[in-house]
Amino acid sequence: MFHGKTSYVCLPCRASYKQPYDLRRPRACPRCAEPLIHAGSTFATPRRRDVAAWRALAVLLHAGVGFHKSCCGGPGYRPRTMREVRERLAYARTSGEPVGRVLVRSDVP
Repeated sequence: MFHGKTSYVCLPCRASYKQPYDLRRPRACPRCAEPLIHAGSTFATPRRRDVAAWRALAVLLHAGVGFHKSCCGGPGYRPRTMREVRERLAYARTSGEPVGRVLVRSDVP
């Protein structure tokens, strides 16, 4: 089990919290009591007023894409704008490639 701290995100409040990782214990937002989503240990929180970045983040998290360390030290590419997300979702629809895999590609044909 991972014993460090990891980020949990509340999409409605546009907030993140660093807490010890534990899958057995569900987390709730201290502001609104909605369930928190596990984002990963390398998650960087967008500014609260950056609505577009939070929308893109919501798509990523709902598709199961997290921000976890990889063998190279970081999570790899993640789209930061809705334009980048829309491009990848359109490619996923036409190619049949899984959405979670397409969202982490740095470029799409």
